Amino acid sequence: MFIGEYSYSIDEKKRLALPPKFRQILGRKAIITRGLDQCLFLYQSKDWEVLIGKLAKLPLSQADARGFARLMLAGAMEVNIDNLGRILIPDYLKEYAFLKKKIVVAGVLNRIEIWDDKKWDDYKKKTEAAVGDIAERLKELGV
Repeated sequence: MFIGEYSYSIDEKKRLALPPKFRQILGRKAIITRGLDQCLFLYQSKDWEVLIGKLAKLPLSQADARGFARLMLAGAMEVNIDNLGRILIPDYLKEYAFLKKKIVVAGVLNRIEIWDDKKWDDYKKKTEAAVGDIAERLKELGV
């Protein structure tokens, strides 16, 4: 399980270091793709396979299902994790997530989210301000 929030920077060679705890779980390879809310999702291979299985079951006839599958799959790429725990993020994914220099790496259960630090801060403030309403809605789901 991935949990926690960590601040990192993209280095001069466009590499991003991952937290040591996350490296142990990921191993030597991972899948990176477009995420929701203008961040990137990073999955270990086994969790990526689970997601692919779910996406394959979505109805091809529904535009939302096709669009979501395209978002997740067309932008996906396998990345190698080097000996220092760094990954190279493709330029098209950096553009999608507006990644500059300062990055937040957040653990969210079965995935890692990679955020531009300013976008993360804005998202977090907005979510924290609405936490009461969110909790009320989640109550209906048994959370």
